[in-house]
Amino acid sequence: MRIISVNVNGIHAATQRGLLSWLQAQNADVICLQDTRASAVELDDPAYQLDGYFLYACDGEFPEQGGVALYSRLQPKAVIMGLGFELSDRYGRYLQADFDKLSIATLLLPSGRQTDEHLNQKLKFMDEFIRYMDKQRRKRREYIYCSSLYVAHQKLDVKNWRDYQQTPGFLPPERAWLDELFGNLGYVDALREVCREGDLYSWWPDTEQAKMLNLGCRFDYQILTSGLRRFVRNARLPRQPRFSQHAPLIVDYDWTLSV
Repeated sequence: MRIISVNVNGIHAATQRGLLSWLQAQNADVICLQDTRASAVELDDPAYQLDGYFLYACDGEFPEQGGVALYSRLQPKAVIMGLGFELSDRYGRYLQADFDKLSIATLLLPSGRQTDEHLNQKLKFMDEFIRYMDKQRRKRREYIYCSSLYVAHQKLDVKNWRDYQQTPGFLPPERAWLDELFGNLGYVDALREVCREGDLYSWWPDTEQAKMLNLGCRFDYQILTSGLRRFVRNARLPRQPRFSQHAPLIVDYDWTLSV
């Protein structure tokens, strides 16, 4: 099973850069998109369909902000939209597809990078979400959360980390949140399960210097319930081609998706 996750920073612009033709060629079972900035009605347009896939999209009160989508070769048994709290559901930040014994979700956190108010909203979202994840681990099924978190976890996840410690995306409370998620709650970071290398980033500032010198952060994850740990085969963050400020995260699993 291959799952691709990518924050597209607006699906219209990403499609113009060749996103959909690239995705069509990747032989993925499930594709999770974040930050589509499009309404579900807009994504019904044939221009956004992939041959051989079912498409599901979730928007919010402001379709030009947030939004997530999921393509699947198999038609899920059920599709769930929203997490049940305002900061998620108002902006269309969560969509989940249920298959046999496995659920795959696409999740977008607020970046928190604009103002102190935006950062406070992000931290509140994180508090709500970790309570949700605490409950979810008691479910009798496995989960994969394809997540654009705008949080880097460890020093090796940020280039020049010393200069970044007071910047949203690498603040102590944000990193502690991931410590809790991957520590006490027992969730698994799919990429780090199979690769411990540094200089693996999924987001870069939109400058030529940042791209040339690889001045990035790893903000994007596939988060797994612990029962999936041994099924991760390989994971990669290809730097090219680029369709947004984010790189796609491609993970292969020794798992056969079924309904």
